[in-house]
Amino acid sequence: MNQPVARVVAVDRDAYRVRSDGVETPAVLSGRFRFTVESGPELPCVGDWVSIELADPALAIIQAVLPRKSYLRRKAPGKTVDFQMIAANIDVAFIVQSCQYDFNVRRLERYLVVCREGGIEPVILLSKTDLVSPLETEGLVAAISGAGIDARVIALSTATGDGLEAFRALLEPGKTYCFVGSSGVGKSTLINRLLGRDVLDTRSVSGTGEGTHTTSRRQLLVLEDGVLLIDTPGMRELGLLGTSEGLDASFADIHELSRACRFADCIHGQEPGCAVRAAIDDGSLSESRYQAYLKLRKETEYHDASYVERRKKDKDFGRLVKSVMKHHKR
Repeated sequence: MNQPVARVVAVDRDAYRVRSDGVETPAVLSGRFRFTVESGPELPCVGDWVSIELADPALAIIQAVLPRKSYLRRKAPGKTVDFQMIAANIDVAFIVQSCQYDFNVRRLERYLVVCREGGIEPVILLSKTDLVSPLETEGLVAAISGAGIDARVIALSTATGDGLEAFRALLEPGKTYCFVGSSGVGKSTLINRLLGRDVLDTRSVSGTGEGTHTTSRRQLLVLEDGVLLIDTPGMRELGLLGTSEGLDASFADIHELSRACRFADCIHGQEPGCAVRAAIDDGSLSESRYQAYLKLRKETEYHDASYVERRKKDKDFGRLVKSVMKHHKR
């Protein structure tokens, strides 16, 4: 018998809420599912489609997570080398940076890599344009394109309404949009504006420019026209893990150049016939962009190697435990 399917709309530690046929209910994991999960990323996250059973009208039992068509994930914060799921089944991710305090090209590049690795279209939103001059806003947009970033950029202000019409025009009913960025850049304020009411709590930015509001949980909200929005907590860390394809997509210019190098294993140092170094020398590729690429490449390769080693140790330990358990049953 086919089980009902629901969408995960909120995750707060081990508590879940799911939405099915327009009705939201609390949900818990079934014992069987919890037992078979081998790692945190296999657990449901906001945006996941899950199969459920209804224990009663007020409680759903999650039996399985359906395959994800796209995902937003990062390296878990701190020293742990594992994936942390942020959200799934997203069509477009809005990367929000404030014009006044938060703007950082290198951080944008990280978000772009993570989005493209997960099969998500990125769009950059420069918020709070009312806090800077039009000339300064133009300078920020120019800095993005000058860095070789080819994602669409929209500058806007929820205070004045500037840019909101162009932003709203991107939203299509039935599609899922995710907002990511640091605390205090205006993600929740923008979502409240779209909803037409204050559903998400917000606070003003501190005098130092640091965000004081932090969304406490990831959640999916539905607009009246069927547009789906996911709000996420501000992320202080955005470590890269398993992002080699996303890196190549975000630095497509460097990836294409490297394919023209004389040697397939060229490390773009002093090798003869290096197309990347030639592009830097003739000014068609900036040294700063190439150094940013190298930094992100080294980070993801280092974390990938650590992740493989940790998974191997986990599997070896698992085999040891099974062997001991089997021995004691004799």
